[in-house]
Amino acid sequence: MDDTQYRTTTPWPYPVHYGRERMVETDVLILGGGIAGCHAAINAARMGVKVAVVEKGATIRSGSGGAGVDHWHNAFTNPCSKVTPEEAAELIASLGLKMPEGYGAGHVRYIEFKESWDALLDLEKMGVKIRDVDDEFKGADFRDDQTKLMFAYDYENRHVIRVQGGKVKVALYHELKRLGIGIFDRVMATSLLNEGGVAGGRVVGAMGVDVRTGEFCVFQAKATILATAQPLRLWVFSTELQGSAAEHDDPNCTGDGVAMAWKAGARFSLMERSEAFGGGFRYPAYGTGNASNTWFGCSMVDAKGKEIPWVNRDGALLKTVAERFRPAPGQKFTLNDPRCERVYEVRGAGFIPDLPERIMKGEYELPFYADLPAMPEHERRAIFGLMVGHEGKTLIPVYKALTEAGFDPDKDMLQANIVPAEMAGRTIPYWNGAGPSQWRGFAFIFFGGLVTDWDLGTNLEGLFAAGNQLMGGGTHTIAATSGRYAGRKAAEFALQAPAPTISRAQLDAEKKRVYAPIERSEGIGWKEFQSGISRIMQDYCGEYKTEETLKVGLTWLNSIRESEGAKVCARNPHELARTLETFSRLTCGEIIMHASLGRKASSNALDFKRLDYPEKDPPEWNKFVVVSLAHDQVKTGELPLNYWLKAPNAPTLEENYRNHCSLPEDSQHGK
Repeated sequence: MDDTQYRTTTPWPYPVHYGRERMVETDVLILGGGIAGCHAAINAARMGVKVAVVEKGATIRSGSGGAGVDHWHNAFTNPCSKVTPEEAAELIASLGLKMPEGYGAGHVRYIEFKESWDALLDLEKMGVKIRDVDDEFKGADFRDDQTKLMFAYDYENRHVIRVQGGKVKVALYHELKRLGIGIFDRVMATSLLNEGGVAGGRVVGAMGVDVRTGEFCVFQAKATILATAQPLRLWVFSTELQGSAAEHDDPNCTGDGVAMAWKAGARFSLMERSEAFGGGFRYPAYGTGNASNTWFGCSMVDAKGKEIPWVNRDGALLKTVAERFRPAPGQKFTLNDPRCERVYEVRGAGFIPDLPERIMKGEYELPFYADLPAMPEHERRAIFGLMVGHEGKTLIPVYKALTEAGFDPDKDMLQANIVPAEMAGRTIPYWNGAGPSQWRGFAFIFFGGLVTDWDLGTNLEGLFAAGNQLMGGGTHTIAATSGRYAGRKAAEFALQAPAPTISRAQLDAEKKRVYAPIERSEGIGWKEFQSGISRIMQDYCGEYKTEETLKVGLTWLNSIRESEGAKVCARNPHELARTLETFSRLTCGEIIMHASLGRKASSNALDFKRLDYPEKDPPEWNKFVVVSLAHDQVKTGELPLNYWLKAPNAPTLEENYRNHCSLPEDSQHGK
């Protein structure tokens, strides 16, 4: 029996109730049950309001952090840290556009610096293991014997904590249940509700569809938090090519929240930023020996067993493994982040800078290997076991697969796939290969999203944002900290907000839109529709952009929406959800192209290349390009860098945080 016959004859396993309405009333509505959404829901509920979480997948494991976390960034208030939030914020601000954070959201980053450790303490109370309580690593260079905390990357300043977070989402889920928070799994939010049904008005909830029963769900709320992340597979649709290449990301992340907020009238910025994509040309993330991120500091040898030398940022040879995890003389602290490795002030240790040239000359012979057996025992077990095994998507495809195949880190080395050309200029190279230049991997990855204020509120009353939905999001700790912060602010808003009123006309219009694909008995499938969108993004919004190609791309996206989009059909609730996701991706593509048209300059910091405006980061373009939709017309504006501190007599970061954080008077959090 072929696949077509199977799909045609097998009955749908759930009762189907297209059109039936399910009404839910709540104080705070969370759209997205990932890391940010769960922290938001928990902190809102603790303020005494009624909370509901809407999740397209299953909250217990959903989201980009659903598969785990092995290191916890920027915990500057932990008792062992030698760096304060203020020192970190001041240094990063002083570097400006030397590093991508120059285009970040400083208030979001400062919230992370103040609350990262607190969020980790919250998780510890929920059962997540953040300390070496069994003394397994007693005596290790990276362990503090008094607190039993274990640190990564910078053993001197101790602001990144090793955690055993493989089941972090399970712990968060059980806390949601304990607090009596309403969890609506397998429900896809499709549109926000504006008061009076008018885009730009107060947000009073959301609509959606049950991806199993097809029911139409209406959530009426006093405050709404968007936490649904950026779209995946916008340029490269093929699941065979995507595979495990997106190491952290949930395949349910399709830009639904972006599309919803756009149609509702919200403002976005940095949507023009995207990154290159390795696709099917790379190995499973963290699945080959290397020396970056989770594997940072690992010893490497070439095919003849010759060790690859390590140097500090100033080029001084490092003689011991321990030296790889410490700042250079005179350096305040390091940031182990590939985006910052070229920035002298925060650059960590790495391989000799001329390694690519030495490979080409034959001094070092490929292939290279991760030499775990040569590492000190504590370091070896910290890399393979403590970190590989708890990082996103490493437990099953990497740790268990290798272990069950007989790999023994005490005796065996793991081959690393090296491409010398890709290593040029990198202290710790990527080891995974790259795809064609028109393939972009992640839309507005790191920093692009909704523009927010110090309450993490948007320009729409009643709408807040957290996690990857934010302009300034992109990491696990930002998701956790912005979620817990936005949860408090949304609850505070809901406690004083008037009762919401929803528009029947808006409900009916959305029902008509949502169910249109199942009304058709024939047409094209969602996969064909999505493939066409991806091809348009590759051809007209790839690595290199021009005014002409972007405008042609917008014409094609509009054409495909009106033609193929009117023919796409769905045979069951699953296909209906996939079809609606494709429309979300189409909207995200349009936003990206409009934002790309708005930035008439190239930028190193944003990996943004306009052939018709080749000058990189000219001073007059060191600003945020802001796009929004009003009365069916795209509006393009701008905001100054550091806009969160640009008001007259603006308070400092610390003063702003204290004025807005909504912490109880006797709270120790954020201190």
